[in-house]
Amino acid sequence: MRFALAVLALLVVGQGARAQEAPEPLPQAGRVIVDPDFRVETRQFGLDRRVEMLQWRRDGAAYQPVWNEAPIDSGNFDTGYRNPGELPIEGERWWSTDATLNGKPLAPEVLRTLGQWRQFRPGFQRLPANLAATFQPDGDGLSSSENPLDPQVGDLRITWRELTLPPLLGKVELRDGVWHPVPAAAAPATPPVSEEPLEPADASETVPGHWWLWGAGGLVGLALVTLVTFRRRRRGPSANDR
Repeated sequence: MRFALAVLALLVVGQGARAQEAPEPLPQAGRVIVDPDFRVETRQFGLDRRVEMLQWRRDGAAYQPVWNEAPIDSGNFDTGYRNPGELPIEGERWWSTDATLNGKPLAPEVLRTLGQWRQFRPGFQRLPANLAATFQPDGDGLSSSENPLDPQVGDLRITWRELTLPPLLGKVELRDGVWHPVPAAAAPATPPVSEEPLEPADASETVPGHWWLWGAGGLVGLALVTLVTFRRRRRGPSANDR
């Protein structure tokens, strides 16, 4: 009798351990999301297209080219530093509309409050012919520059990000057959993603100059000084030093 009870206890413990080891169900994104213009796609929970144009920005009395998502007003800039105006292609964002967890739909708030954007390099095999004639691969995205290493004002660069979801255990609750964020998870440490541009209108990235030439020149000068000093030591003191 004691042996049977011991075997039964082991079976119960083993089943409990297996239940604890069962993997947490992962959210499913549903249908593939496609950028209809560039035919870039993702199997994640959202797709974000970011478009920047190289434009002039005035800094005091000087001008410098910067990458910016919004048009920079150049109406009062000096002649020769006028920006093209509106961007010919706009950034856009698409969300999954059939994401699920355990077969139950995820509310859009789950994606917007718990989603995490990450940049990725899509494939461009399906790029339409008219866009393939204008853009070429550049880093993780596309660029309209003839020479991506020497972009000109008015050039565009386009990158994409996809929305991923972390494990949702303890972060969502089922209400009326739909998963919603729990109150504690609905206020993440970082601001939730939105449908507005990710950067403010004046956010920009300055195109770096050729500062590396100065650094290279300094290294060459240091090497020459070291070489001269070494040769003088090998020859010994000159007649003028005696």
